[in-house]
Amino acid sequence: MDRKQYFEELHIALTREGFTSQPEQDELLPVEWDGLPLCRITADGGVRYWQEDVATPERERACERATDLACTVREYMTLLEQPPPLQAQSLTGDYRLLADFNGAVLAAHPTRLGVQFVTWDWSFDRTGLNQGNYFQENYVGAKQDFAIRAGLISKQQIFNQEQLVEIYRCCSDTLDAGFDLTAEQEKCIRGVQEQIATAVPDALERIREQEQHPMEPYSQEPLM
Repeated sequence: MDRKQYFEELHIALTREGFTSQPEQDELLPVEWDGLPLCRITADGGVRYWQEDVATPERERACERATDLACTVREYMTLLEQPPPLQAQSLTGDYRLLADFNGAVLAAHPTRLGVQFVTWDWSFDRTGLNQGNYFQENYVGAKQDFAIRAGLISKQQIFNQEQLVEIYRCCSDTLDAGFDLTAEQEKCIRGVQEQIATAVPDALERIREQEQHPMEPYSQEPLM
């Protein structure tokens, strides 16, 4: 994979998430967070850092997020090296076929603002595309949508981000409530939180925002 192209795409992805990347140094991409050095990313998606740069829980989570982005971008940039063009009636532009299964397709569309992703259903004669879902830069969301469309997983097995945040909140309430939990139960609950934090990195921030601006309870005025 071309290192320059990978770092250019990774720079775009990092910037969207609030990171700052510096020009390449010694075949590494330096990354800053909150104005301070955080880590350096290698051309194969590896991450190097000094322990003092991730010395707080917030900076450790930021490094984990940068690591996830590095892996995700490397995955789809590798797939983009030799994919066939997606050809269909009325489809114009550079769309590349990443996956095609059971009547569903996952395509990538390189742009100057980064790679964007779309899922479609084939028409009955496989000449046209229907029901396009556009995910912009959300590669993970596009893969999940493709898996559901293609019947690889059931939609009922998937929680959306709002649901995951509420599950995280319930886990926190359970841990803080003083219940008589076994060590195995507590470990399981904390594992659920860690898994959710990976899928929704800003879960804690969302919960704090909701606590600061709680929704008013719904009440229906009596009809006169």
